[in-house]
Amino acid sequence: MTVQVIGKHPHDRQAFTQGLVIQDGAMFESTGLYGRSTVRQVDPNTGGVINQVSLQPDLFGEGLAAAGNRLVQLTWREGTAIVYDIATLRETARHHYKGEGWGLCHDGKRFIMSDGSAVLQFRDTQTFDVTGTLTATLRGTPLSGLNELEYAGNCLYANIWGDDRIVRIDPLSGAVTAEIDASGLLQPNERTQADVLNGIACDPSRGTFFITGKLWPAIFEVRFVNK
Repeated sequence: MTVQVIGKHPHDRQAFTQGLVIQDGAMFESTGLYGRSTVRQVDPNTGGVINQVSLQPDLFGEGLAAAGNRLVQLTWREGTAIVYDIATLRETARHHYKGEGWGLCHDGKRFIMSDGSAVLQFRDTQTFDVTGTLTATLRGTPLSGLNELEYAGNCLYANIWGDDRIVRIDPLSGAVTAEIDASGLLQPNERTQADVLNGIACDPSRGTFFITGKLWPAIFEVRFVNK
């Protein structure tokens, strides 16, 4: 598959995008790097920051997911998941986990979390305890490097670290059911200082996805279509 670009909008070039999510029409973003990590609500049309909270300098922000009136943000190596009130971005709780935190999404029943390996973790919505695991496979071989996650249409979508592919995963079997070529979105002059593709958010009201990358100058509204 490939991406069909519906629209192109400004994106904060200082945002080291780790997680992207749309909930009830509002877009939220998690950004990383020590001393620069944030959770923020952004305007997808202008790239403007509507509300923002900075993390402690010793926390490296990672994946982000929405569950009801809560946002949950992972941290990279600190084993801390921060819970926010979605309306105010006020911190309300913290959960602790072992290992690294990379990507996070919610399928309506549970959180799904990646740690950079091929293994996805299912976690309880309230306690964040591990309730199961699933290995993602491409043509029968474990697919490592799973990063940012999004759940949409009974499928799981994942960025692959350092790759311009997005994969669609069957959440029951772990099998990759599509590879989506998202290369060539940025113009050559826009590639300067831009890092890897990262960030997927589905907008069910429009039937489209928003995708971007770390330190990218643009965010793209796309559809995933057959080549």
